[in-house]
Amino acid sequence: MRYKGLIFDFDYTLGDSTEGIVVCVNYALEQLGYALAERETIRKTIGLHLEETYRVLTGDETETKAAQFSKLFITKADQVMTDCTCFFEGALELLEKWKGQGYQIGIVTTKYHYRIDSILKKYQGAHLIDLIVGGDNVKHPKPDPEGVIQVLAEWNMDKSQVLYVGDSLVDARTAQSAGVDFAGVTTGTTEKEALESYPNFGVFAGLKELDDSLI
Repeated sequence: MRYKGLIFDFDYTLGDSTEGIVVCVNYALEQLGYALAERETIRKTIGLHLEETYRVLTGDETETKAAQFSKLFITKADQVMTDCTCFFEGALELLEKWKGQGYQIGIVTTKYHYRIDSILKKYQGAHLIDLIVGGDNVKHPKPDPEGVIQVLAEWNMDKSQVLYVGDSLVDARTAQSAGVDFAGVTTGTTEKEALESYPNFGVFAGLKELDDSLI
């Protein structure tokens, strides 16, 4: 095998939390006195950390307001996010396959660790993931390489032995800054050409197409 470890983003890479994110973003915005944002506008922020989402949607650079937005989002997400999240069709089966082939499987995401735990429990997939680094496990969110570097250290692997898989430019920059290979998937809101503008192992229509290239 070319790689020993596969690290995945979650949103729009392994699964879809769109409906929950829309509810949580608009709850937080409304509580802070802003108008509700359009669904498609919110979709384009998925993958950003919460403070950056606030800044993008409001244009406000105030750190205290961004922190308030994050707290409000998390409060609502604790109520609705797991129920509103699903894995992409075939994703769990592919994780099972890769696990059986001997890959170490990790998730590095801006979602909080306990949220991923809850989603995995819902779909009985906890045994498929060796390591999770959530947004609450790092001081510096993606595209900072901290999360990926944590995984490399835990697995005691060289950068050349790991592939990072994601759907966004944030993911491409994360892989680049960490010095690991990047595979893009176009199951999010970022077009193939944009992902291909970064160094990559390949840009694929989805995880099944990626699987065919791992052989």
